[in-house]
Formats: sequence, C-alpha cells, structure tokens
Amino acid sequence: MSATDWYAHKSLENGVFWIQERFYESGNRANIWLIRGSHQDVVIDTGLGLRSLPDYINSKGLLGDDSKRKNPLLAIGTHVHFDHSGGLHQFQQVGVHKAEVDALANGDNFETVTWLSDREIVEDPAPGWRARQYRVKAVTPTHILQEGDVIDLGDRQLTVLHMPGHSRGSICLHDKENKMLFSGDVVYDGSMIDWLPYSRISDYTRSCERLVEMVDKEEIDQVMPGHYNTFGSKRLHRLASNYIASAGTCHRASTCVVKSIASLALRASNSRSAC
Repeated sequence: MSATDWYAHKSLENGVFWIQERFYESGNRANIWLIRGSHQDVVIDTGLGLRSLPDYINSKGLLGDDSKRKNPLLAIGTHVHFDHSGGLHQFQQVGVHKAEVDALANGDNFETVTWLSDREIVEDPAPGWRARQYRVKAVTPTHILQEGDVIDLGDRQLTVLHMPGHSRGSICLHDKENKMLFSGDVVYDGSMIDWLPYSRISDYTRSCERLVEMVDKEEIDQVMPGHYNTFGSKRLHRLASNYIASAGTCHRASTCVVKSIASLALRASNSRSAC
C-alpha cells in the first residue's frame, strides 16, 4: 500500500493540517498535526510509521513551494508512545523531551508501550504484514526539548510546555499568538490514561492544574489533541478539572493495581516480539 493510500488529511485554518492513518481503526489512532511556518514547518506526532509520512506530505504538496523554508521538516513527538512516535525515524530532524530521549534512541518498546493487534489494522500496509512484528524503530533525536524552549517557525512560535503524568516526557506545544494548544496525550476528549509504566498521578494532577490556570488566564482558545476531535477552552477546563477532582486515594489505589498488570503484560508482549 502506498503512503497516499494509507493517510488522509484535512486543511484547517492558520496553515494547520490534520493527518490520520486511514486503516488504523483504534482508539489509539493518534492525530498527526502539520504546521506550516514562513521559515520552518513542523509535524507534531507521526503515527505508527507503517508507511512514509514524508512521502505523503510531499506527494500532497502540503509544504508548498516556498524557497524561504530552508530547514528540513522538524518532527516532534509529544511523547514516545508507539502510536505517536512510530514514524519519527523517517525524518531528518526529530525532537522529544529530554526525559524520553534515551527511550527513543534505544528503541525501548516497553517505554513506548508498543501494543498493536492485527484487528486494529483493517488493511495490511504490506503483503504478509503482522502486528506482532511491529516495533518502534530507534532514532537519535536532533532536538532535545525542555520546558520553555521556543520552536521558531518564522511567522509563528511554539512554546514547549513539559506536562508529565501520562508519560514522564509528555509535552504540549503552545502557539501563544493564536491561542492554540497542541496537547498530545496530556489531554484529549476522552479518559486520561494514567496507569502506564511511566505514568504518575501526582504529576498529572499538577499538569491539569496548569491547564486550568492557562484557561483562566485566557491563553487557550482551541485544543488540537493527540486523539479524537478538537475542542475549545471550556471543554479543556472541564476535562482538566474533572481529572483533578477524581485523583483521590481510591483512584490512586485502583490505578496502582492496573499499572502493575499493564507493566507485566507489556513486558511479556515485547519479549515475544523480540524473539
């Protein structure tokens, strides 16, 4: 299957494109965001990487033909979980938060929580493809990101916000001028996952408190999440507030049990995949 068949996209306002993997039918299917700038273009998250995302972007002419863009396309992972980082190895420039650099560079499929089944891939990307063969490929990041870094696209800037909880290196990218937040899996319109191996409820609570504060300061109008549909500031405030309210003793106890089971299952699954 070609890259042009595997992906599909929508053109949104302000030079933003929303790309998805058509034949990955799962709640884990991540949103891929392409942002055009006057001097630098950025893709935020890269999906599974089963077909070439750069080939798709180029074949559809999504970067235009502007000679001012002299820098190669920069691919940023909001975190290294497999559904977001699988295609990072396809790019010349790759950025992730410093807390997850080693996991990506070492191809650590435990920390990337690689968990893919055949039934989620409704059309095989290649003859004989099987989910058990899937691994996140190691890539050494060229950009090691941390809190407060500014990614300069020329006519717009994206500020890195370290928002751990879902994973230890989770980030959001904030377009302050346009009041847009590319939130990865820090927040989306669904249940927040805090039971994975490197999840931490106390960190997640602080990140949600920060999101509430940003909404209260009117710094966010629109959220471009890692999964599902976009939403506005009121919904963001409610989602973050609801998580804070729910993160009590009972939630922490039950999550600890689920986290232990999930870690064992991931260890077993990735041990078999390595064989």
